[in-house]
Amino acid sequence: MSTFDRLSKVFQTSMEISFDNSSKIAIISDCHRGDGSWADDFNHNQNIFYSALKYYYDAGFTYIDLGDSDELWKNKSYSKISTTHTDTFRLIRNFYKDGRFYMIFGNHDVLKRCPSYVKKSLTRLYDPHTDRFEDLFDDIRVHEGLILKHRETGVTFLLVHGHQGDLIADHLWRTGSFLTRNLWRNLEIFGLKDPTSAAINYAVMKKVERKFIEWIVANNQPVICGHTHRPTCPPEGKPPYFNDGCCIYNNCITCLEIVQSEITLVKWDIKTNDDRAFYVDREEIAKPRKIETI
Repeated sequence: MSTFDRLSKVFQTSMEISFDNSSKIAIISDCHRGDGSWADDFNHNQNIFYSALKYYYDAGFTYIDLGDSDELWKNKSYSKISTTHTDTFRLIRNFYKDGRFYMIFGNHDVLKRCPSYVKKSLTRLYDPHTDRFEDLFDDIRVHEGLILKHRETGVTFLLVHGHQGDLIADHLWRTGSFLTRNLWRNLEIFGLKDPTSAAINYAVMKKVERKFIEWIVANNQPVICGHTHRPTCPPEGKPPYFNDGCCIYNNCITCLEIVQSEITLVKWDIKTNDDRAFYVDREEIAKPRKIETI
């Protein structure tokens, strides 16, 4: 099935979530949390991510996980991932308990589309320090897509991970998972990356973006996605293709915020005070777009 058909199907079957001028939403994807080993791409940014997420929790944001937050191509065990990043999962659990958390699956955590896998793996969190299990995401529903509808203007956004229609990432994900776990995971030691990945191969990245923009223009439908790891907040007059970037850059993470009817692309990174103390800073990296102009 083509990207065009896949996106149309997801749009027709996705659950709708309403928001208004008072809503605050953080959209984050592509954490690729792993097992804490050298192959865990999330390790070097876990403190930045936790600080950003704590800010969003304390400020009353709703958190939308846009997929590939857990690296299930490199790792077979979800419990090893959640045990490694216990503090992060507990913070996300707080969003979930408050009714402020939605989860979308991507290609690297596509196993979450299976209710039996979700029930088996996402329901409980094991704490090795206390040797006890605690509740995690009991009864959670994991989506392929969501529709955000702005009450005041009627503008809607289709939220998907962004792998839809990609040959390896979507249709042949089992092959992609096998090669990542058994080949590319080991070759990363020598600095070699998977050339078929939209996050690595610029030509593949542009192809994915072009297909999405074609669908957006044909359907006059704004889209928010991740997958390519290239953050995008288009200026007025450009097709409304938004991308939240990722959380595995060398020294920062990026995400999208919706606050006071504006959508903003932001970066979180580590900076230094005059007294040489480190702190995590939030910075807008693109001009905010008013939803009424989209």
